[in-house]
Amino acid sequence: MIRIVLTDIEGTTSSISFVHDVLFPYASTHLPGFVRDQSQDNPAVSEQLDAVAEASGIAREDVEGLIGVLESWIHEDRKDTSLKALQGMVWEQGYQQGELKGHIYADAADYLQRWHDRGLRLFVYSSGSVKAQKLIFGFTSEGDFTPFFSGYFDTRIGGKKEVASYRTILAELGVEAGTVLFLSDVEAELEAAEEAGMQTAWLVREGDLPETERFVARDFAEVDALLQKR
Repeated sequence: MIRIVLTDIEGTTSSISFVHDVLFPYASTHLPGFVRDQSQDNPAVSEQLDAVAEASGIAREDVEGLIGVLESWIHEDRKDTSLKALQGMVWEQGYQQGELKGHIYADAADYLQRWHDRGLRLFVYSSGSVKAQKLIFGFTSEGDFTPFFSGYFDTRIGGKKEVASYRTILAELGVEAGTVLFLSDVEAELEAAEEAGMQTAWLVREGDLPETERFVARDFAEVDALLQKR
């Protein structure tokens, strides 16, 4: 029996266009000024810049050089933990100032609450930082969804296409793999989760449905039909 739903965000609970057309451009625009303002007096920012300097070989005191590295990483859509953390800090300002509202599909909003009320435990696993995950669900146009989630995982535990990442999640949750349903729009992530023993549902919200034996759903209502069977 499925007792836990572990969900991706981009393309699963929220539109890809929101992430790429709203969040990323916002971070690109505001991150340079944010880093300049916070690089010396904010310990959390300083910690991430230390990591960027170590990874890039740019001197820590060369703030403009580090900003250039971060901008190139954004352009590459690099899944760097320090970049994600800094983006999350920038987005936090945007959400708190009312300049950003997180997108969530209506069906996801509906069924996340239903599943929570039904007693399922809900978790998030996304390449975005845990801070960014909490922000996108905490400041949606439909309200605050963070009370429905029991926890969050990001790339600090490993890449989303790596089997070891899902095994680490299972170890932290302390549950049998078969009791977890992982939702994602990326087949390679589903394959890794399945190899770790999890059950999966492939969200294909647009375009033709793939020819596959894997369970495919257009929306969370169809995922719920699977949950009702298992």
